[in-house]
Amino acid sequence: MKPSRLARLLLLGVVLLLAACHREDALPWRLTNVSGHMPDLKFQLTDDAGKPATADHYRGKDVLLYFGYTHCPDVCPLTLAHLHAALQRVGPSADGARILFVSVDPARDTPAIMHAYVNAFDQRAVGLTGTPRAIEALSKRYRSAFTREPDKGDGQYEVSHSSAIYLFDRQGRARLLATPATSQDDLVHDLYLLLQTGN
Repeated sequence: MKPSRLARLLLLGVVLLLAACHREDALPWRLTNVSGHMPDLKFQLTDDAGKPATADHYRGKDVLLYFGYTHCPDVCPLTLAHLHAALQRVGPSADGARILFVSVDPARDTPAIMHAYVNAFDQRAVGLTGTPRAIEALSKRYRSAFTREPDKGDGQYEVSHSSAIYLFDRQGRARLLATPATSQDDLVHDLYLLLQTGN
């Protein structure tokens, strides 16, 4: 017996509804999709204006989170330059994004130092610092890691740290994972998609 026209229409409706529910999973992401595998954005730190900052301050913006420090000799400045170039290529919709640069060296990275540093790369970047305990907790939340190397004797030292770039949607949900080695084309593609979908 052939299904009735009404039954076919109902079936089509269910299929379309399911497709709509899973549309974000079906998006053609090029970066590593971590949706549902990492916790939402959550922290209590101090921003580069010296004011308390929480994840709620950035709701409504897509966030690119990166752990680093201002004395970093190579990967941090290269990564911030990479993110700036990608946002420039995205165009006007990039104003809906924020780069959150979390210092893993709070002893040296004061809010004022952070402000000057991140703004040299992009006006949409915000430096975040805080207590060692708060920074360690945030790092562990996203399975990142950092270690302070021995002092060279002149008060100078380096901090070894993970270099993942975490992308969160405007609701604060972890969505994508990139690295400094991610191609700019792939980063631009997914940033544009994330900003346009509103998810």
